[in-house]
Amino acid sequence: MRPFFSPLFLTVALFLAAGPASSADPPNIILIFVDDLGYGDLGCYGNEVIKTPNIDKLAAEGQRWTSFYAAGTTCVPSRKGLMSGRHPALLGKEPLKSDREALMAAMLQRQGYATAILGKWHLAGYPDDFTTAPMHPLECGFDYHFGTPGSNDAPGPPVQTREAFDNATFATWTIPLIRGRELVESPSRQDLYTKRYTEEAVKWIGEKKDDPFFLYLAHNMPHVPIFPSEEFTGKSAGGTYGDVVEEIDWSVGEVMKALEAHELEKDTLVIFTSDNGPWSVFGPHGGTAAPLRGEKSTSWEGGSRVPGIFHWPDRIAPGVVEGIGVNLDLYATFAALTGAKDLPTDKPGWMSTDLTPALFDDQPSPRTEWFYGGGAIRSGDFKLVTTTHFPTNPETRKNTPRKQHDPPLLFNLREDIGETNNIAADHPEKVTQLLEKLIKQQSKP
Repeated sequence: MRPFFSPLFLTVALFLAAGPASSADPPNIILIFVDDLGYGDLGCYGNEVIKTPNIDKLAAEGQRWTSFYAAGTTCVPSRKGLMSGRHPALLGKEPLKSDREALMAAMLQRQGYATAILGKWHLAGYPDDFTTAPMHPLECGFDYHFGTPGSNDAPGPPVQTREAFDNATFATWTIPLIRGRELVESPSRQDLYTKRYTEEAVKWIGEKKDDPFFLYLAHNMPHVPIFPSEEFTGKSAGGTYGDVVEEIDWSVGEVMKALEAHELEKDTLVIFTSDNGPWSVFGPHGGTAAPLRGEKSTSWEGGSRVPGIFHWPDRIAPGVVEGIGVNLDLYATFAALTGAKDLPTDKPGWMSTDLTPALFDDQPSPRTEWFYGGGAIRSGDFKLVTTTHFPTNPETRKNTPRKQHDPPLLFNLREDIGETNNIAADHPEKVTQLLEKLIKQQSKP
């Protein structure tokens, strides 16, 4: 008699037989990195108004992390952490331009990957001539570049009040669109950003289908000013902001279709995340971090806790991960997947952690702590706050004053995700423990 094996047994056996990802061929990597998308802006994170079926599908078929963080609460610090594996607040006197070969794309390039960035860069500031800047993507490990130097709100009108955003056209902001070292358009059609990047992504995937590739798809949207294309204008129940997010969801769907068309879906790791929390002070032009407290630029959870979705069929089992992960951990994770050994572990601020045990081996996340920068730190479920930062004033575009907390605030994020109940008085030993950790981080050069 032949032994009987249940369908569940066979499914598990086949998954285990595939082995851990590190023993397989290195994957193609697509990192979809959106701008100012809130924790609560996607259906798979609880939004009931904005429709995001393609992103929700990625989450259902892969891993959805509920404590995934950006390395910073604003655009540039987050990208510095992402591309370097180093904490943006702990770089010391060694700027990234002093060692461009240590950046993520250059590391992957040395591993034989074709590399491309489509969208927002924002690691070179706003030089007079971005095409010759030393921190241009082509100087930092990317073979191909198409996008904007930085945010889609700079340079802009001298007075950027809410009214300017309410009545904006894409010509209000003179944002250049650049391919490689050639200017394509200025001011660029912001309503076409998502569509153009998507078309470029689909084309580039087809061109590189026979080689290992790293595609960094860094959408400008939904950072203010927001512009959907004509096809998506007025389509969402979430207003113009919803239109923009739903167009990004469409883009994700097109990228996945391209992978399927070239039979690359099972050979490709796709990550979807945001550079920081939503810019909610801009009202209908910004998103939501619900159920988190705060928004972009703040030290509350809504400032840096963002969607984190990992998708790789037959390699990443579907599930929800509650452990801590940070976008700067992608550096060490990609290095582990590709066999790279030349990690910049001696650089100031290096703290990238390989997340593959949680992604592939059903282990807890190896990261148990996160230093938010400034005056906040998390260890396990507990978060200590000594300084709260507040969002940029939408009328003056200036940062509002910080508030010092003495004694510090303490929250249990598992029981109180909205940071509403300060439990410091009930846990003095935990306050002391975390305060010591925070002071140690803040004292690093």
